[in-house]
Amino acid sequence: MNIDIPRNVCQVIKKLESQGFEAYIVGGCVRDSFLGKTPKDYDITTSASPEEVKKCFDDCAVIETGIKHGTVTVVSEGENIEVTTFRIDGEYNDGRHPETVKFSKNLLDDLSRRDLTINAMAYNPRVGLIDNFGGQSDLFSRRIVCVGDPAVRFKEDALRIMRAMRFSSELGFEIEENTAEAVHKMKELLSNVSMERVSDELSKLLMGESPRNVLTGYSDVISLIIPEIKSCIGFDQCNRYHIYDVWTHSAYAVEHSVPELEIRLALLLHDIGKPNCFKLDDEGNGHFFGHEKLGAEMSEKILKRLRFPNDVVERTAKLIKYHYVTPVNDQKVVRRLLAAVGEEDLFPLLEVMKGDNRAKHSSCLERVRVLEAMGERAREIIEQGMCIKIADLKVSGNDMIELGFSGAKIGEVLKSLLDAVLDDKTNNTYDELMEYAKKFF
Repeated sequence: MNIDIPRNVCQVIKKLESQGFEAYIVGGCVRDSFLGKTPKDYDITTSASPEEVKKCFDDCAVIETGIKHGTVTVVSEGENIEVTTFRIDGEYNDGRHPETVKFSKNLLDDLSRRDLTINAMAYNPRVGLIDNFGGQSDLFSRRIVCVGDPAVRFKEDALRIMRAMRFSSELGFEIEENTAEAVHKMKELLSNVSMERVSDELSKLLMGESPRNVLTGYSDVISLIIPEIKSCIGFDQCNRYHIYDVWTHSAYAVEHSVPELEIRLALLLHDIGKPNCFKLDDEGNGHFFGHEKLGAEMSEKILKRLRFPNDVVERTAKLIKYHYVTPVNDQKVVRRLLAAVGEEDLFPLLEVMKGDNRAKHSSCLERVRVLEAMGERAREIIEQGMCIKIADLKVSGNDMIELGFSGAKIGEVLKSLLDAVLDDKTNNTYDELMEYAKKFF
């Protein structure tokens, strides 16, 4: 198979070859090309040392991005292309970075240090594909396989445990038996990895096309990162609307939602408060009163601990807090929901509610259609400029001052006026609102 490489990348390869060096595109760009995807970027590996690369490209910009580890960035036709020398990694004493790096003239040395076979392929337009570890075969077999001994790979860099799971989710591939065994056995090594790096891989895992099997099949690894989910695993909901335990339901909900980070984080954690709120009625039916509020509080603590940005934490918690609203395609209900969560978060909330209901008994699929209709009604309300927040009222704080209100009472009255408009107790006109305020306050 020939890979269509952009012209500027080919020029870098040809220039290195013209000086007597080997050069190949390597890693993700080769993998994605075989999968029919357009690579986001192209990395080049070469037999040239960093100094030789710099000398070779002395007529254009070269950035010393990671020269200690053999990487420089060549600016070719306005694009940054990373060029890294073939290398052999030394000991990984910290479980993340090699203590030493030795440059090599042998491509196999470089490929053998990589994490997964599908990421250990190199390609050169003249030479063709170099695939010493069966990466192409594993792509066609839809398998995630470590290069060499998986225990060695994970001991070198524990983040590779999460990367194996992430690629399984992203590509919908199964993790090969020996690699899977090492993932389970060596998961504790993840405690040596920074929360930021783990969270980044977790986010990519959640955004994959097949996160469900990874979340359920490797729940022991996920619970190491989020211990709060342990009580959800296998927890019988004893509810006619649910056909899965709490954790399996959450995993299905994630997979059956749109791939937006806050939405998938919310669905991952939306029922995390259920085990603590579980009540069984006299007929043996399970109830979880208040689990959405507790889940929102728990999610804030979890996501902050995992070093997610504050805006992601706050939005995810809000989506969890309101996900339990009963779907009703009624203008008053939709306006109330818009007033509670805001225009920006209403549509993500509806997507969370859709994902939640798609992961329940098939009878709940009717709710998905109701939620879609609620979305259309919300758009109509917004387009028509209906009153959904205090700023939309036809009266202001100054008007309330004229009526004799002061201090915190002004805000209370305006909030009550908004409630009255949302409940259709009065119209949003200056005269009617002023009269309502006089009459009731």
